[in-house]
Amino acid sequence: MQFSALVFVVYLNSLLLVGRKAAFSVNNIPSAYRGTTHCTGTVPTDIYLSTSQLIQKYGYPVEKHTVQTEDGYQLTHFRIPHGRSGPTARVRRPVILQHGILSASDLWILMGQEQSLGFILADAGYDVWLTNIRGNRHSRKHVTLLPRNAKFWNFSWHEMGYYDIPATVDHIMATTGEKVYYIGHSMGTTMLFVMTSNRPEYNQKIRLAISLAPVAFLWKPSHPLLKAIIPASKQITNALDKAGIWELFPYNRKFADLAGTLCHDGTPTQHLCVLAYFLAYGDDSERLNKTLLPVYLSHLIAGTSKKTVEHYAQIIRSGKFQEFDYGPVKNMEYYGQSEPPDYNLKNISAPMSLHYGTGDLIVSLEGIQHLSDELPHLVALSRVQPPSFNHIDFLLASDAKSLLYDHILNLMTVY
Repeated sequence: MQFSALVFVVYLNSLLLVGRKAAFSVNNIPSAYRGTTHCTGTVPTDIYLSTSQLIQKYGYPVEKHTVQTEDGYQLTHFRIPHGRSGPTARVRRPVILQHGILSASDLWILMGQEQSLGFILADAGYDVWLTNIRGNRHSRKHVTLLPRNAKFWNFSWHEMGYYDIPATVDHIMATTGEKVYYIGHSMGTTMLFVMTSNRPEYNQKIRLAISLAPVAFLWKPSHPLLKAIIPASKQITNALDKAGIWELFPYNRKFADLAGTLCHDGTPTQHLCVLAYFLAYGDDSERLNKTLLPVYLSHLIAGTSKKTVEHYAQIIRSGKFQEFDYGPVKNMEYYGQSEPPDYNLKNISAPMSLHYGTGDLIVSLEGIQHLSDELPHLVALSRVQPPSFNHIDFLLASDAKSLLYDHILNLMTVY
């Protein structure tokens, strides 16, 4: 089982690396897929659209912002300054929507105007910032390094939390003059905990932090692939090192082509796409819009570093929410101790709300409960009611608005 997991990860990553297109323009979209309607025939048009193109397609204004971090990474963020009703004189408070591992800002707007959290917040009067972290399809630049260099990929979610999110918060506050709301999903919550614990001065810049499927203490994950891969994670890391692979699961235009061909309505292979989706995230057929499945699949994989995944494997094995483990000798150089330090969650003073689902195969109830006990200013601990509500449902469930987003909007009015 461990050897099979190793082969699977290396092989899948190699497929995505071959022929990858890091960027594209609207001119690269096949003419058959262009248009203003959601679908052309049975193939959804949105599979090839970038974040800015999706925002414009649905009738919203968009601004593209570049933010440079202290360590030289250049991040690309997309701003929706107001909703469809147009600008108003009143102040629009900024909201950061921070995606999770392997993904990008696109995921917050894939369900259209009425169901996507990004658009719902914009129409509710907020200044929405769809942010990206280093290494994904939208943020592959550095002042001195190139993605083909190993040093470019020498980061995990620790650096994202320590550098990327603070730089983003500072840029937004400089642009708007307002403190921010922060809504993170999965790794987007991990980065938040890193920033607010290791750089506690940023707690004062956050009105409210909302954590969806929060990831800190990964105790007893029930995901079958994780159960297979984690025991072999060190061997997988060594194999990737020997192969000179530092980037994992990059955005691949050919994968989008494949999703559009195999997964749309009416194809005999759509059920295989559904099975693959449920294998990755858990079975919740009641909440999956199968018509949009090609769109979801084409946008879900946007790339990250090997070290990011390695850091998660480490905290699963150790059961601790701690900084990256370089081994006893290098730990002494980096930290002055043989073990990596735990993140001090008692430093977090920003108001926090945690939202979890019992159908989540990655985040366990035990881990959530321990996290909630550690947070000094927890204002809400909320379970999304359907028992099958899974890790990706927070972004892509067809009824997420009534189950979750309306509650989020009500909570935000208090802060």
